[in-house]
Amino acid sequence: MIYLKNAQQLECMRKSGALLYDVLCHLREAIKPGMSTAELDVYAEQLIRKHKSVPSFLDYNGFPASICTSVNEEVVHGIPSDKIILKEGDVLSVDCGLIFDGWQSDSAFTVGVGKISPEKQQLIDVTEESFFKGIRKAIAGNRLGDIGNAIQTYSESFGYGVVRELTGHGIGRNMHEDPSVPNYGTCGHGTRLRAGMTIAVEPMITMGQRYIAELDDGWTIVTEDGSICSHYEHTISINEHGLPEIFSYPGYVLTEEQE
Repeated sequence: MIYLKNAQQLECMRKSGALLYDVLCHLREAIKPGMSTAELDVYAEQLIRKHKSVPSFLDYNGFPASICTSVNEEVVHGIPSDKIILKEGDVLSVDCGLIFDGWQSDSAFTVGVGKISPEKQQLIDVTEESFFKGIRKAIAGNRLGDIGNAIQTYSESFGYGVVRELTGHGIGRNMHEDPSVPNYGTCGHGTRLRAGMTIAVEPMITMGQRYIAELDDGWTIVTEDGSICSHYEHTISINEHGLPEIFSYPGYVLTEEQE
């Protein structure tokens, strides 16, 4: 069941998203060669609790950390560890969620650690831009397939793989709600978008093939061919005007030039 949010509920989610944006800005600034992913996790939890919020990932279905840190060929759900030391040239995705006053927000970004190759940077840039290509279709009356098709078409034009087994999702009082939000699809197909819907859109784009596998830890997802992966995510709503608003990127405005 899809839960449409009223104006008061959307305002609560807007506040949650703004706090998460602040957390991720600080995490992005902290990333450097030589640090462990566990250090980043400790810092994330400190920032979240400083905002009088709760880390939504911690203990979620048994997940042992406040953030997911996925390095290079890891797609998502990488577990922070003292044994994973970031190196110059690595590609790191950080996925984080928090709960403020009972309302969830969820967001992810990918960055290079230190100096990275132009090929890796292009993958990161294309993944981020594919997200924005997708949400420009997140307009009331359109369908989920319009979002997924925009992400898929743009990413595949660079020869990249689009992960299909993992999707975005509805979000609200629960981290995962209906509907699923695939990063591929056919225009005009899928659930129709309506004002009051809140979803997390999160393209996962690989430099090689799209196929994935799960490691023995039961969490970490990797590319089957060992290719680098990039991940980008924000929590958005379809507002009362039928247009997308990014809660976890406050101040972003969809302009006519971007449509």
